[in-house]
Amino acid sequence: MKVYDTANQLAEEIKNSEEYVTYKTTREIINLKPDLKEKLKQFEEMRYKLQIEMMQSGKEDSDKSKELQNLYAELIEIDEAKKYFEAELKFNVMLADVNKIIGNAVKDLM
Repeated sequence: MKVYDTANQLAEEIKNSEEYVTYKTTREIINLKPDLKEKLKQFEEMRYKLQIEMMQSGKEDSDKSKELQNLYAELIEIDEAKKYFEAELKFNVMLADVNKIIGNAVKDLM
C-alpha cells in the first residue's frame, strides 16, 4: 500500500504547490468577472472543438484556427486573462512533468 500512500502524498504536494495555488487563485478571480468568465469559456470551448476536429480529420481548419488565435490575442490584452493563461500553462507543465516521470519509471512494461 506504500504506492497509494505516496500517490496521496503527491496529490497533497500538488495541491500545495505554487502552480496549483496560483492557477486556482486566477480561476477564482476570473469567476468574479462574468463577462471575462464567459469569454474564457467561449475560448476553451472553441479550443476543445478545434482539437477534436483536428484529431478526427487529421487536418487543421485554418479559419477556425485564426478565429481562435484572434480571441486569444484579445484575451491576453486583459491582465487577469493573461495571468490565468500563464498560471494554466505552468500548472499543466508541472502535471506533464509528473506524468513523464511516472511513465519513464514503467516504460519497460509498455
